[in-house]
Amino acid sequence: MNVLLLSCMTLAVAESPAKPEEILLWPKGAPGALGTQPQDKPSVTIYQPERSKLNGTGVVVCPGGGYGHLALGHEGKEIADWLTARGVTAFVVKYRLGPRYRHPAPLQDAQRTVRFARSRAKDLGLDAAKIGIWGFSAGGHLVSTVSSKFDSGKADAEDPIERMSCRPDFAILCYPVIRMDPPHGHMGSRRNLLGDKPDPKLVASLCNDTQVKKDTPPTFLFHTRADKVVPVENSELYAKACEKAGVPVELLIRDPGPHGVGLASKYPELKDWPDKLEAWLVKRKVLPGPGK
Repeated sequence: MNVLLLSCMTLAVAESPAKPEEILLWPKGAPGALGTQPQDKPSVTIYQPERSKLNGTGVVVCPGGGYGHLALGHEGKEIADWLTARGVTAFVVKYRLGPRYRHPAPLQDAQRTVRFARSRAKDLGLDAAKIGIWGFSAGGHLVSTVSSKFDSGKADAEDPIERMSCRPDFAILCYPVIRMDPPHGHMGSRRNLLGDKPDPKLVASLCNDTQVKKDTPPTFLFHTRADKVVPVENSELYAKACEKAGVPVELLIRDPGPHGVGLASKYPELKDWPDKLEAWLVKRKVLPGPGK
């Protein structure tokens, strides 16, 4: 074989992104697991960019689905592809779902994924201080919960993953469920996460605009006023809470567009919204600017 051709083939293999890798979040069994079926085994799928594009940022992706299913296509793989095209390593999490699992199981899985991403930073060429999280709809509720309920890890934990912090360095919320009560809450998500008659104190503790604190991570929100499933007030309330707490926040609201648009490739009036997000990520210095 021609030496030049062989060299080109070797370079192409080296530059190709690794195949997505699915890993169990809890190899020895998730806390509170109710069985050993696939739905009892939360996992993360790692999507890596080409090595030449790698910029050190990682993002945990939490698809939506009302805490009852996962929209792993347009709110999972498509998001991972968008991220890897920009040099970001994506961690798409399959968190546990209701009605089989209630709070705090999804939260535990999302927190674990942030810890996991940090634990793999060196192996994957990531900066452990550039691990963000991105959620859609009920996945947005999960992300806003992680953004207020986090810890720095347990230094003496036997499991090295548990030694890592689960605080995201930045957060992205797309048409998120924020309230768990009327008039703006999404009752389907509440029912799947908390059951039919949840403790009012638990409901209040998961109305996440009331949980924002000064060290909640910088946040970007996207919503549409035409959303009839999750009212735009959810994002507005969260943005106001961030402003009050001194948390850097950017709120992008567009008038048209239904719930669940993802990156909005099918909605011409919205398809530039990811450009606004990308500009914000550049401003936050978690993505390099143009030409860098």
